[in-house]
Amino acid sequence: MTSKTIKTSYWILTSLFSLAMLMDGIGGINHEKRGVEGMQHLGYPLYVMTIIGSAKLLGVLAILQTRFNTLKEWAFSGFTISFVGAFWSRAYTGDGIGLLLPPVVMLVILFVYYFVWKKFTRLKTSS
Repeated sequence: MTSKTIKTSYWILTSLFSLAMLMDGIGGINHEKRGVEGMQHLGYPLYVMTIIGSAKLLGVLAILQTRFNTLKEWAFSGFTISFVGAFWSRAYTGDGIGLLLPPVVMLVILFVYYFVWKKFTRLKTSS
């Protein structure tokens, strides 16, 4: 990848991923109807939505900041745990492929984002 491609990819992935997690986090805190139905189906208490929603908003702040790389890595770890947990929760309750795929897709996007971020960071330090 060229340096321009890396920079462009990084900012596109940062924007899209942050926006998706921002919307999901706000939806969790506000206990949106679809989220409530999903949590009830999975058997989780509704206050978990507030916890996960708050964590996602903090994670967005962590990936948007540029000073503390360790904090950003923790956010990537937290999102990974969230997506893996979502997948296994859905699998455990016997949900079909249509509900199993979204967390897997988000996990793949997160991994691509992580590796592009690492390349972007190396690019910044070498220039």
